[in-house]
Amino acid sequence: MVQKYRNLFVVALAVVGMVGAKSAFAAADEFKIATVDMQKALQSVEDGKSAKTQLDKVVASKKKEIETEGNSIKKMHEDFKKQSLVMNEEARNKKQAEIQERFVKFQETQMRFQEELQKKEQELSEPIITKLRKIISETSKKKGYAMVIEKNEKIVLYSQEKDDLTSDVISTYNKGGKG
Repeated sequence: MVQKYRNLFVVALAVVGMVGAKSAFAAADEFKIATVDMQKALQSVEDGKSAKTQLDKVVASKKKEIETEGNSIKKMHEDFKKQSLVMNEEARNKKQAEIQERFVKFQETQMRFQEELQKKEQELSEPIITKLRKIISETSKKKGYAMVIEKNEKIVLYSQEKDDLTSDVISTYNKGGKG
């Protein structure tokens, strides 16, 4: 919720800035604003597709490990339920503690995997985003745009298709160009 209001504040601030900038650029022909869908660009460039494939492989292998351990714990718990009626209290408590400890380790493993995955995703996407930003900057300068706003449903509610640089940026990136 705070993020939503922060985004709205940033947009409002940008609009106020644009109005002020527009009057400052009154001598110029036009104050043009472009949009770029960074998420689409990141997922559409060849390096982005390659990064996604690498992440998918990591996820698939870890998911298999996690599912195996989860099933093992589930089986332990089911076996415990069946055997608990004939166990003495000490054995029951010991087995219950063992299952609980294994479950806690399992949850820690899941959290560690999520952290590793986020780190790997950032590691793979950061150089792509850096290159995309450079291409966006050069493309917008070349086309005479004074400002480029990231296009997503929370910030940009409407923009004309002619002012969307996403396809140009993807094409330039995949050609290995600089804008």
